[in-house]
Amino acid sequence: MTTKTAERRPAPATAAHPVQAPPPSRERRRRRLAEQAHAYAFLLGGLICFALFSWYPAIRAVVIAFQKYTPGQAPQWVGTANFTRVLHDPEFGAAWRNTLVFTLLALLIGFAIPFVLALVLNELRHAKAFFRVVVYLPVMIPPVVSALLWKWFYDPGAGLANEVLRALHLPTSNWTNGADTALVSLVVVATWATMGGTVLIYLAALQAVPGELYEAAELDGANLLQRIRHVTVPQTRFVILMLMLLQIIATMQVFTEPFVITGGGPENATVTVLYLIYKYAFLYNDFGGACALSVMLLALLGLFSAVYLRLTRSASGEEAA
Repeated sequence: MTTKTAERRPAPATAAHPVQAPPPSRERRRRRLAEQAHAYAFLLGGLICFALFSWYPAIRAVVIAFQKYTPGQAPQWVGTANFTRVLHDPEFGAAWRNTLVFTLLALLIGFAIPFVLALVLNELRHAKAFFRVVVYLPVMIPPVVSALLWKWFYDPGAGLANEVLRALHLPTSNWTNGADTALVSLVVVATWATMGGTVLIYLAALQAVPGELYEAAELDGANLLQRIRHVTVPQTRFVILMLMLLQIIATMQVFTEPFVITGGGPENATVTVLYLIYKYAFLYNDFGGACALSVMLLALLGLFSAVYLRLTRSASGEEAA
């Protein structure tokens, strides 16, 4: 009598004996390495670009700040002489003062207006795409062209601004030719030229806010300002804080408007730190002084960014707790 041996079957998977996945084959490993190699290859291109056009110039500027550097000649180490000379420059204090005032005015004027425009665009029901293009249009204009347009607009003689004021029988202004109004006029130019991108970022953040929160606020009797304060601002807080940091960094480096429109005048009323760096490098041929100023600006912005991020992170942690 012959007996057939029972064919052994794998035991079904249980919680005590789960089925283990087979180890990856060599082909799968090779494919994964190839994908990682491609990713690192694409990343390498970006790293090379950053190294050549961002990191190397920054490191080179730090080195030149401690040298007497003239193109075509061997550099000489002078220690902190460049910093000492720059600190005793009569324009040094005016440049920092104008830059800080410009940044403060840009926050007061140019930070609230984009947020308000984003709120208005978010409430529109018709022609949204048209108004988005209109708001973003100044960003697409080259900065120098934009500055030249505003230079003609501010012309105290035949400029459009004073022509409109004359037509309305209102007193005219010197605009960029007056020491008291020049810096404010430049803030208006910078706000108009750059607020389009900020408005679109705010608009994207507003559209991500759940509509149920507004409906609940309306049921609780909240008016428009209360809904903005208790719903919109908290929900877009991270975007607001990051854009504030980026705006402060950008306005501290203002250059195009003073260079094209006022040339630093009148009476050094619009000389900024970056414009003074330009004068040291290309008018005085003092690259050591220019790099010393650049290092000062870099250190200030780096310190401010670190403190700002630390404070906002601590505030976010306390709110989460």
